[in-house]
Amino acid sequence: MKKVLLASACLFALAAPASAADLAARPYTKAPVAPMASVYNWTGFYLGIVGGGAWENASGDPKMKGGFVGGTAGYNWQTGNVVFGLEADGAWADVSASAAGTVFVPGVGGIPASLTSKTDAMGTVRGRIGYAVNNVLFYGTGGYAWIDNKLTATLGAASVSDSKWHSGWTVGAGIEAFFAPQWSVKGEYLYRSLGGETYFSGAIPTGTLNLHTVQVGVNYHFGAPVVAKY
Repeated sequence: MKKVLLASACLFALAAPASAADLAARPYTKAPVAPMASVYNWTGFYLGIVGGGAWENASGDPKMKGGFVGGTAGYNWQTGNVVFGLEADGAWADVSASAAGTVFVPGVGGIPASLTSKTDAMGTVRGRIGYAVNNVLFYGTGGYAWIDNKLTATLGAASVSDSKWHSGWTVGAGIEAFFAPQWSVKGEYLYRSLGGETYFSGAIPTGTLNLHTVQVGVNYHFGAPVVAKY
């Protein structure tokens, strides 16, 4: 019996290595790669285009209204989720209003007359402060506003014009979002209050001109606003 058990033990010992060698090697599995997230950094210089519409804050007619298109330049500083910025814009404009009537001249009769106010250009220099949620920025803004305005008085076939620069202030809010690396789009509302001026050597004084403006813009951000983060 001992000889049988000893022979069996030897046979098992010889077979065990062969059985282990016949087992398939465990396949190597590469550790999964953590997904890469895009974190947007708003710091940097940018240029863009802007356009929109403007209308006078007045209850009756005639009131000035029209559109504008121009350019934007600015710089942002980001700390945490807070973004500070400085922005300037200037635009060609066609914002106008006209009043027409008849002037009666003794011995001549009624002569058609009109007075037209037209803003040819407008712009702002503003500070911005906002809160960034990755690629979306919510902000408030305010600062200096200006317009270049022209009054044209017409009596019959004769007309005279005078242009004045009106200065004032503006305040508003907007939202801006990156839609591609280095490109963003924004929508913005501004309330502009421009001081009065005197036209035609004091003949026609104007009051404060208050405008609502809604504008959209596209900006190109220099540098590398997108930072990869694992």
